[in-house]
Amino acid sequence: MLPRWIDAWRKPSANRRITRIVNAMSVIELTINDRAVRGEVEPRVHLGDFLRETQHLTGTHLGCEHGVCGACTVLVDGEPVRSCITFAVACEQQDVRTIEGFDNDELMRRIRRSFSIHHGLQCGYCTPGMLITARDIVLRFPDADEARIRLELSGNLCRCTGYMGIVASIKAVLQDLKDNPIAAQDACAAQPRHAAPREQVVSAPASFQTFEATTRDAANLTTAPAAAVTTARTEPAAETQRKGWTAIDDSFVVPFPLETVWAFMGDLPSVTACLPGAELLDHDGDSVKGKIAIKFGPMSANFAGAARLERDDAAHRAVMRGAGQDNISRSRANGDVTYFLSQEAGGSQTRVAVTLEYMLQGPLAQFSRSGLVKDFVRRMIADFGTRITAQLGGNAAPQASAEQTKFNVGSLVWRVIWGRIRRLFGKAD
Repeated sequence: MLPRWIDAWRKPSANRRITRIVNAMSVIELTINDRAVRGEVEPRVHLGDFLRETQHLTGTHLGCEHGVCGACTVLVDGEPVRSCITFAVACEQQDVRTIEGFDNDELMRRIRRSFSIHHGLQCGYCTPGMLITARDIVLRFPDADEARIRLELSGNLCRCTGYMGIVASIKAVLQDLKDNPIAAQDACAAQPRHAAPREQVVSAPASFQTFEATTRDAANLTTAPAAAVTTARTEPAAETQRKGWTAIDDSFVVPFPLETVWAFMGDLPSVTACLPGAELLDHDGDSVKGKIAIKFGPMSANFAGAARLERDDAAHRAVMRGAGQDNISRSRANGDVTYFLSQEAGGSQTRVAVTLEYMLQGPLAQFSRSGLVKDFVRRMIADFGTRITAQLGGNAAPQASAEQTKFNVGSLVWRVIWGRIRRLFGKAD
């Protein structure tokens, strides 16, 4: 008779079937440093490991391997990404550029020289990712001041320099580009793969206000009218985006008339109960105080702050402006949630178009431009719509305790990743 653990291993299980699927080899084709690459890789292999172990591009350094330190930063289709948390199979048919791929890049040559002159490196472990991030900053913010540079660098950690030399290096490059612009042929090569900027920018704040001051001033801000929503997912309107802010647009349909949904959306306790991880601490009219607990890999945060709701009954449009601070990571956040209601299906259904705009400062800022973050925020919006539908239908569960409402991003991220893997194999999400 076999030992029980051997007998159990011989029996097929769902976990073993999933493991076989995840471990199955996939053939990927992509471009790395202007060189076409084709090879087999397991879906679970991260881009950083693929670059180092199969392509021998060891200039990409792996530090925390949780997407926190930024040492592994590379460009994918012209955008900086964390290669330690980006799956290699997700880069199919994309253009990847590592630090080795900038030998003929005039802008990177100037940045490297400036880092040397201003002592922007010591041990050098963070330097490859820091150089790529610095290049991205210079391209997107040609008029950046020190506050903007430090904000954009907050996703790249350095344990040696204190950042003074790095900031001075970037400032020197920005001034050098104004005094000695890059020649036309070199400037074209320096631009990201996509001509359109990833964020529409106007001006940079000199510093972050405390969240109390931000919410106190929120009522005095004006906003552009919301664009009409005609599809389930829309692109953010360029004119409504602000410098340093990330905008995510999506929408969902609720099977109830517009006036019913509009009345519900004005009930702040009920709306808060539909937000994953949110807890309402106090509310007075259109002002609320609350907190939201999240966990992203090794990062935990418990944002506490305040918000103000502004509603336009005639247009069925509202904006929730808020700000908060996490006492664990010392990260700060400003955010606006705009929603616009319109009738569908002859008035029997209502489409809720949602725009989330946010700005982060601190250790959590490195996630602000992550494509994965945008994916699961859209999943959050979809879950929000499902919960509203349940509430209006009388099927809502009792309000959960603070411990139950903690939002574990890890489980949601896995749902997003699993959806991407299924799409790679040609299955519907």
